[in-house]
Amino acid sequence: MADPVVVELANKLAEECIAVQKETGQDRLFMEVGDVLGTSSQTLEEAFLTAVRTRMANSKAREFLANKLKAHRAQAKAGE
Repeated sequence: MADPVVVELANKLAEECIAVQKETGQDRLFMEVGDVLGTSSQTLEEAFLTAVRTRMANSKAREFLANKLKAHRAQAKAGE
């Protein structure tokens, strides 16, 4: 398991990076940041990429579920 400090740094950086991505529309910015990190710390790079990817996957899954529920409710309402 990674050093807790590394995980904390990676998590904070992931949150900041995702916020910048949303504001700028650069959806692959995290890959560029990962490259920058990789030049000095492969450990932090890996932790950062994992943190970003898990957050992005979580967001996509939540959006998918919300859309499924919305479609179900619309279908149920149309059937009334």
